[in-house]
Amino acid sequence: MTTEVTRPSTSASPTARQVWTRTRGIALALVLLIAAAVAIAVVRSDAHHGELDPRSADPRGSRAVAELLADRGVDTRVVSTLGEAADAAGPDTTLLIAVPDLLTPSQQTRLHAAFVGSGGRTVLVSAGGSSVERLAPGVTADPATSFDSTLAPRCELPAARRAGTADTGGIRYSTTHLHADECYPSERLSTLLRLPAPTGDGDTVVLGAPDILLNDRLDEHGNASLALQLLGSRPHLVWYLPSLADASAAGDQGERGLFDLLPSGWLWGTLQLFVAAALAALWRARRLGPLVAERLPVAIRASETVEGRARLYRKANARDRAATALRSTTRTRLAPLVGVPATQAHAPEALLPALSAHLQGDTGSLHPLLFGPPPGDDAALIRLAGQLDALEREVRRP
Repeated sequence: MTTEVTRPSTSASPTARQVWTRTRGIALALVLLIAAAVAIAVVRSDAHHGELDPRSADPRGSRAVAELLADRGVDTRVVSTLGEAADAAGPDTTLLIAVPDLLTPSQQTRLHAAFVGSGGRTVLVSAGGSSVERLAPGVTADPATSFDSTLAPRCELPAARRAGTADTGGIRYSTTHLHADECYPSERLSTLLRLPAPTGDGDTVVLGAPDILLNDRLDEHGNASLALQLLGSRPHLVWYLPSLADASAAGDQGERGLFDLLPSGWLWGTLQLFVAAALAALWRARRLGPLVAERLPVAIRASETVEGRARLYRKANARDRAATALRSTTRTRLAPLVGVPATQAHAPEALLPALSAHLQGDTGSLHPLLFGPPPGDDAALIRLAGQLDALEREVRRP
């Protein structure tokens, strides 16, 4: 009876356990990344729903201020296109632009031209640097926002003085207008400006933050009073909510590049992926330990090393380095022969007197020989090597 012996498998393919051990770290990181993305999406899905919309009762909406204005006889009309907003220009109308930064440069220019001489009031909410320069020429937005959200008026504008402290802290502005009302300052820059029109009774109000218009902030401090006075000065209020689907923005689409069309979240996500890839590369990179002495497989004669270095010096035309190496080596060998410590072998004031006393002859050429300038050509370098060799033999002579 014969027994068949089963040989162990010689397959080099990794087992499922080995694959899991190698990839579980990456898999865990991916799971955490996906979970974080889902959590952020869930949290932010309703965070800005209906923000600054006078029809929205959400905490970030503005329905409360619209109803208070209606009680005072001010009718509010919501528009979402540039044409509707421009057509509403008139001395009895207040135009509120909720998100000025969403407008294209040409839309901002056209809107300013429509209202600059209408005699009405224009209210810009949280206008950034690029939009405020077109919608309110002469006004500049500071890159740093206000540290405090609740500020005191500190100006002579009647609406601000009656309202008192309010939540205007946000974007800070400076202006070159001589007759502008600069209110609610934060570190010497205003968060609310009122710019009178060059002609007529119209004006432009630049508001650094939308907080005084929000449902959940309207009953705090003087927010309601300030909002009602800024928006209720005229019987009609046109609330402009810019829309990305507005046909008037089509003329600027050709000027936009790829990065302009991508949402900012994608750009930040790509940057985070690059950072994660760099950290993973550093984590998995091979770590170099201390140097380990290794015996060479063959012995190299000292003369070959010297010849190789000499050829390198000659190829680089480095006569100065070659001369420095020759003089330094000669001084190191001469110092113990004349009783000079090795630490002072390269000090002329210590080595030269000892050599002079030892040689007892004409030693005036010792300094240029041991500490002189580099040779000018190859012939001078050869003479220097011979002179140094002769000096060392003479010192060694009994």
